[in-house]
Amino acid sequence: MTPYTSALSEDAPTYSCDPVSDVSRALLARLDLIRDRAALLVERRSATDPTADDPLRGMYLTEDAVRHLLGRADAEPVDAPVPAPPATASGSDRLALLVERHALTELDTALLLIALAPDVDRVFEALYGYLNDDVSRRRATTGLALEVCGAPVHLAWARARFHPSAPLCALGLVEVEEPERPFLSRTLRVPDRLVAHLLGDDTPDAALAAHLRPLDEPSGPYDEEFTRRLAARLNASPIVAYLRERRPGDGPALAAAALGAAGLDALHVIASGGPPLPELLREARLRGCALVVSRLPDDPSPLIRELTTPDIPVLFVGERPYDPQWCDRDPLVLEVPRRSAGAGAEWSAALGEAPGFELAAAVAPYRLGADGIARVARAARELAAFDGTALTAAHLRLAARQQSASGLERHARRIRPDVGWADLLLPDQPLAQLRELALRARHRDRVLGDWRLSAGGGRGRGVLGLFAGESGTGKTLSAEVVAAELGLDLYVVQLSSIVDKYVGETEKNLERIFTEADRTDAVLLFDEADAVFGRRSEVKDSHDRYANMESAYLLQRLESFDGIALLTTNLRANIDEAFTRRLDLVVDFPFPDAQQRLALWRHSLAGVPCAADADPGGCARDFELAGGSIRSAVVTAAYAAAGRGEPVTTADLLEGARREYRKAGRLVPGEGGW
Repeated sequence: MTPYTSALSEDAPTYSCDPVSDVSRALLARLDLIRDRAALLVERRSATDPTADDPLRGMYLTEDAVRHLLGRADAEPVDAPVPAPPATASGSDRLALLVERHALTELDTALLLIALAPDVDRVFEALYGYLNDDVSRRRATTGLALEVCGAPVHLAWARARFHPSAPLCALGLVEVEEPERPFLSRTLRVPDRLVAHLLGDDTPDAALAAHLRPLDEPSGPYDEEFTRRLAARLNASPIVAYLRERRPGDGPALAAAALGAAGLDALHVIASGGPPLPELLREARLRGCALVVSRLPDDPSPLIRELTTPDIPVLFVGERPYDPQWCDRDPLVLEVPRRSAGAGAEWSAALGEAPGFELAAAVAPYRLGADGIARVARAARELAAFDGTALTAAHLRLAARQQSASGLERHARRIRPDVGWADLLLPDQPLAQLRELALRARHRDRVLGDWRLSAGGGRGRGVLGLFAGESGTGKTLSAEVVAAELGLDLYVVQLSSIVDKYVGETEKNLERIFTEADRTDAVLLFDEADAVFGRRSEVKDSHDRYANMESAYLLQRLESFDGIALLTTNLRANIDEAFTRRLDLVVDFPFPDAQQRLALWRHSLAGVPCAADADPGGCARDFELAGGSIRSAVVTAAYAAAGRGEPVTTADLLEGARREYRKAGRLVPGEGGW
């Protein structure tokens, strides 16, 4: 048999084509280098390999071949340079750590190395193929591994080292393959991730990559005493804990703070996608770190049971109350403390720059968790870069509203506020109350939390207001203005989506709305609220009884509500007094007098082209219309003028006012014997 010699390098065709681009020429030059290197390796190996001319080369081993394999380290090195390895801990150091962390015996360590050898040194493939009496079986088998260690293969204690419950297999260090074969012929394989780790590579297993998220550095402020006690408990021994968070993102951030104080590294795992648990546990053991598991599935019991081990600290994070049915042995269950009102430091850290506006006032209405704050900061910076301007409060508010888009739209109509205080023409008293409402929403965490003025009894930190007044007096517009002042979206609850003829369904629908509103930064508006917040009545039949049950549920739910809810009604007397007591503010919207009506006419006509002699004074004096009706009258006049292609005249305004009177069923001045 002719050996592979220099003929390969001398006679092999060169890579060439015409025309050749610069990129192709560079690639072909590298292929030429690889060809030359391969040819040199073949030449050097064939010059020293005693089996180079043997037609059965690779099928068996002679004494000369064995001596050649064992002495291959003395062979002349290839001239081509080999990249230097990265500066990481040596394999021996990592092996010692592995043995210590997994409490492996001397025999277990030897068996692991025997199984590992072919993945590190190719010479073991030939040796194991010969010892297995099968050239195609180039990995160690259970029988071969025990034989190399000098352990009798017929004794139970030796064979038990490969039992599924034994450390090597139970910890995922060695895999025993081919269960259909006799026990002594089953192949041993070391996972690629373990091989890479021992060689200095800490890239996570590919099966875990989609489920791991970085655990951001905590920026606080968090309850220092709570964090200190949790860190001390983590230092004492590996624990399993369930952290119930109030806002998404607070749990992982607090876990990061406690783990940092304890000096522990951690893997942040998103559990909703179903990560491979054996690989996850192996990764945690290899790195000697804790696990932070968030976004738990609907039924987390299999996950919690599988990850509850005595040697790995695990912190589960979720918004639901802990259920004892999830696992046999309860973890340490903790409530994540509320963050203090001084969360501006966390926003400053997330933005990474000093904004040119008052940050504390801009972010006060938002109750985002740590993850949400980081997302808003990134989105705000991108919006500012898109606009080509410096970061402003408007960018921050827009990004925050995008993060607050939620499932509320299934039950409520979303309004993105596009109005301001200048659009409200109200007397001083209701206007001052509306500003106070916005003030309460901004500073509720400080007053009710930091200053401990909450009433207790499980009451929330919600802001509740009632707007009472005749139709068209500006109640809904005022709610929109308050939402715009706070930088929040307005959600108008659709009564058709919550009221149900079946007993108990209305309460369930309301609970869905309140639950979603609790976790969303938005203003919730119950228009025509007396439909669901009406007075309780004397029980005369089952209908009265169930109606009173709805009212009782609402009374309880409002007390634990953490969001911002506004109620509007045309008939304040219809609202139950028990609801009124739980409200922060009741704002009465009076019917506008002649002077206010004139201001409303002029405000509605501000952007409308009008004739030089157009005067809304007569309409304001003669027609007692609320603000909503005045706007409708102006719209009617504008359409009439647009149809003629002319500006709006006084006659158009008068016709619009008359239309509104007729719609309301009222006598029009100058008609019908007025």
